[in-house]
Amino acid sequence: MSDDEVVTHSYVRDIPISGGKTLALVTLDNGRDHTRPSTLGPLTLLEFAETLDGLKERAAKGEIAGVAVTGKPFILAAGADLSKVSEIPSKAIGKQMAQLGHAALGRLSELGVPSFVFINGLALGGGVEIGLNADYRTIDRNIPALALPEVFLGIIPGWGGAWLLPNLIGIENALKVIVENPLKNNRTLKGQEAFDLGIADAIFDSVSFLEDSVRWADGVISGSIKVKRPNVPGKIERAVKWDVAIGIATKMLQNRIGTVAKSPYKALELLKAAKNTDKKTGFAAEDEALSELISGDQFQASIYAFNLVQKRAKKPAGAPDKKLAKPVTKVGVIGAGLMASQFALLFVRRLKVPVVITDLDQARVDKGLDYIRGEIDALLGKKRISPDEANRLKALVSGTTNKADFADADWVIEAVFEELGVKQDVFADVEQYISAEAVLATNTSSLSVEQIGAKLKHPERLVGFHFFNPVAVMPLIEVVNTPQTDEATLSTAMVVAAKLYKNAVITRDTPGFVVNRVLAKVLGEAMHAVDTGTPFEVVEESTKPFGLPMTPFELLELVGLKVGAHVLDTHHAAFPERFFESENLHKLAELGHIFERDSKGKVTGIDKKARKIVEGGKDPMTAAQLQTRIEDGLADEVHRMLEDKVVSAPEDIDLCLILGAGYPFQMGGVTPYLDRVGASERVFHDTFHHPVIRGTD
Repeated sequence: MSDDEVVTHSYVRDIPISGGKTLALVTLDNGRDHTRPSTLGPLTLLEFAETLDGLKERAAKGEIAGVAVTGKPFILAAGADLSKVSEIPSKAIGKQMAQLGHAALGRLSELGVPSFVFINGLALGGGVEIGLNADYRTIDRNIPALALPEVFLGIIPGWGGAWLLPNLIGIENALKVIVENPLKNNRTLKGQEAFDLGIADAIFDSVSFLEDSVRWADGVISGSIKVKRPNVPGKIERAVKWDVAIGIATKMLQNRIGTVAKSPYKALELLKAAKNTDKKTGFAAEDEALSELISGDQFQASIYAFNLVQKRAKKPAGAPDKKLAKPVTKVGVIGAGLMASQFALLFVRRLKVPVVITDLDQARVDKGLDYIRGEIDALLGKKRISPDEANRLKALVSGTTNKADFADADWVIEAVFEELGVKQDVFADVEQYISAEAVLATNTSSLSVEQIGAKLKHPERLVGFHFFNPVAVMPLIEVVNTPQTDEATLSTAMVVAAKLYKNAVITRDTPGFVVNRVLAKVLGEAMHAVDTGTPFEVVEESTKPFGLPMTPFELLELVGLKVGAHVLDTHHAAFPERFFESENLHKLAELGHIFERDSKGKVTGIDKKARKIVEGGKDPMTAAQLQTRIEDGLADEVHRMLEDKVVSAPEDIDLCLILGAGYPFQMGGVTPYLDRVGASERVFHDTFHHPVIRGTD
């Protein structure tokens, strides 16, 4: 128990319904406004259970004909209080917490009268499971989100969700909600989607949601409304489809995330077993699984990562006062290629200000404009924007070959070829056309921002603004602060990043900044191993324990082999004693690929010509040797980056890798992992975190 738990209280009021009967309505409310969602800690669950016990006694006396649960305005419940769950000291206590959740929420099905949950707002995790444990559910069409995100956080829906949901809506739908959506960056459901899946029995508009829900519950109690549930699995689904769906999901997971992450596979085990177990057995299995995961390393790392993304990312270390930021009322984009066009689209969508793109000739400008307009039309087609907004956005975008059109731009960003001389000349040229107040931003991924500004009359107005591809999707921007960059420029960059709905981390102007420096270390070691005789497959095996979304060679193909070779060359030039260059990678870039693929693009093996290019190495390593070498190399490099004050703290390195390179939550980024495997101690005789972020058992 914790004295500092923000308790979500259970407030009961009686509502008269037809036939002289009474519906007891329980409202969950933590006494805070909608910015602090109600959560379910131990004291909350005990009070909820006690409240339901009292209502069960009243039901037995005939005082009430039904019980309904709803939440404070806009919120049902945002699930378990994660700060309390992450403090659980052992597997045994973890099991008690799981059992407490089952015992409290399970009372909804043991009242002796029908139970209802009116899902009036945000419902996540345990909040959804409150509903699943009841007999009936209604949902507000306009709720902001409903989800079971536990797998994303390294655990499983352990208060009934893993057994109740598939038995309510079918195995395929349950797999989508419990496994697929969490792994798609925690995708959530809107009210209509949840209703269509069968999670709720009735759906109403916000304006009279509570009244309509009470009226509907009255109808169910009186028998005038018969509830139909077409998605409840029948005998054929249980006999045939169930195991097939689990098999398909297992293969999908193995291909997409490997086998390091424990929670998705534990969820699959529970979902598979839910086919032919009773509720008691299913809940006991959830207790065991939840206690095992709560006390493990991956959950603690996930909570660390979750807090980074939810808290640290919103208050970036080293950010100047927002009041220093300059207003941005017009944006100029130098370039009209794919990257530049993605920038222009993002800026016009988020800032809703005029955006002008430029390039060497009108044909390139027109091609860029066509791309941007086509993407706006695509958003319209998906109903992500209205026809009016599509027209407004198109009207705000223009193109030119005359840089004088940048005269009134407040923010000018370049997206030209990654070559120092080209970027220097572009900025020196555009500076003569722009106002004295305008901020200049470069999207360089590895060049020195200070050197890029060497030909500027006012280098203090230049800042690095490094996006990740695809621009619309990846949530990170590395904001590069040079020795010349002034506070107003840096503040403007941070404010603009936030308006673009991006998370910004301030880095020093150093080769590769954060993400590319870490990736260059991994990719450089991988190519060096191949160059010295280690087979491609052994290298791929060596990196599997890191739990990364793809192997080094898949990543090289994704970013482009030429880009990868350039990144390695840049880092070797900067740190020749620690980073490898690879002549073979340049040859592979000429070949254009490493893998053989089938007609659908699926990898079928290593290309024979690729093997031929790298043959001849005489000093192969085992997967275990290479794994240790990469771990130690990363521990050394990250430690150097922190000593060098590239960023403020290990947390910023992890934040960059989670948001910019897809490092998995269950690893917590890279620094908790390096501590856990002993690399930090081996390399610099200390750890990045004190205490080390690990489980209790």
